[in-house]
Amino acid sequence: MTDALNLPAPCLVILAGPGASGKSTWASAHFPADVIVSSDRLRAIIGSGEDDLAASTDAFALLDRIVQLRVARRLTTVIDTLGLDADRRAAWLALARKNDLACVVVAFDLPAGECRARNRTRNPRIPADVLTAQLRTWARVRETLPIEGFDAVLTPAPVRVVAAPFTEAAAAARRQYEQPSGLRFGLHLGSFTLPGGAATTADRLREIAEAAEAAGFSAIYVMDHFRQIPQIGRAWEDFLESYTALAYLAACTDRVRLGALVTGITYRNVPHLGKIIATLDVLSGGRAVCGLGLAWFKEEHVAYGWDFPSVGQRYVLLEDALRLLPTMWGPGGKPFHGQILEVPDTSCYPRPLQKHLPVIVGGGGERRTLRLAAQYADAANVLGSVETVRRKAAVLRAHCEAVGRDPQEVELTHLSTALVGADDQQVSELVSRLRPRNTDPARYAAAVHAGTAADHIGRFRQLAEAGVTEVMIRLADLTDPAPLDRMAKVIAAFR
Repeated sequence: MTDALNLPAPCLVILAGPGASGKSTWASAHFPADVIVSSDRLRAIIGSGEDDLAASTDAFALLDRIVQLRVARRLTTVIDTLGLDADRRAAWLALARKNDLACVVVAFDLPAGECRARNRTRNPRIPADVLTAQLRTWARVRETLPIEGFDAVLTPAPVRVVAAPFTEAAAAARRQYEQPSGLRFGLHLGSFTLPGGAATTADRLREIAEAAEAAGFSAIYVMDHFRQIPQIGRAWEDFLESYTALAYLAACTDRVRLGALVTGITYRNVPHLGKIIATLDVLSGGRAVCGLGLAWFKEEHVAYGWDFPSVGQRYVLLEDALRLLPTMWGPGGKPFHGQILEVPDTSCYPRPLQKHLPVIVGGGGERRTLRLAAQYADAANVLGSVETVRRKAAVLRAHCEAVGRDPQEVELTHLSTALVGADDQQVSELVSRLRPRNTDPARYAAAVHAGTAADHIGRFRQLAEAGVTEVMIRLADLTDPAPLDRMAKVIAAFR
């Protein structure tokens, strides 16, 4: 774990302090050169050097314009100037607020004697009378900074800029180390574009499945689609049929639970789906999980010539399926009469090996989806931030109480993408390699939750505290077992 303070990406960082207080040195130690906008460097570009005071007016005009453009693009920016002008600080803060960026000040409050000693080693030096004036002004500025409205006034300690979900991760990770809580981890496979192409897919998938078990994952889930979804890739990329892939994974593994997260309710005849999942349970030795959802991908239905019912009709079909499937997996073959489904004979032999085959309802709709999960399922699977998850947990509990069910009987699970690096340098390298062209690295890092193992331990601890019992994660760089090895360190913290 690192003791560095986490700043949210993107953010605006204003350095404030007299000359020779170490602002530029601190900035270069903690931020890439491309994000630092320095008045000294701009004087050197516009004028004859960093000490060309005649170029100051033009340099500051250019600095303000660069800051304006970067913040408008929501890019992390460090303003390296004296920061002693109250009007300029107010303008930068207003700019950050307009563009919904966090804005912090780093106050370089060195004793006057130390600033003067440092100045004597500079080349060129700041004139003694100029530095004295700056120190006098700084004495007033440091008293007003805390009341100017910044998100924080910091000392020049180590900092990291991290994706927003990780800003509170350090404290949460510390809680996990000091008072461990349990959490299950499921690997979510959402891409089958693997090195070597289709000819080596089976071998690659086996390697990944075996490595997932070794890393400590308790389940492997696959997306139930027939072509790649636009959120992840292109329609023509390789994509395996889910239940065929799950049957193969059953043969490749010994321990992990297996399921589709989640099965689109429109893709298969529902009694046939019940037979498929029962067969998977038998052949996997009792490890099947049934994930069900509305099915949202209209273009996929159109491409395959399937009907795409209205949302209301799909909800009715989903509720029928939630009632029918447990009936099929039980003894006998009595008929089923649903709102849409009519099944004259619900025989399904061999029945699942599990006495109760777990059902997960995917989706966070608070009025209907979570109500169905509360009434019929063993778990709900949701997306979103920790704050969103807390709200979903409260809604799910309320639905359970409304239908007379113990909220402890219905788990809350969470699906997200993760990119795990051994350290900050590897995280940065992975982001640079994987991000799409013309995509800002910080935006991509936020989208895939790029962070170190310690960052992820903190994020998952926060989700556990919000009520989550299992996290399903899609690893953004999963084409071989290496990402699973890095993820093993995260999983181990919850064992």
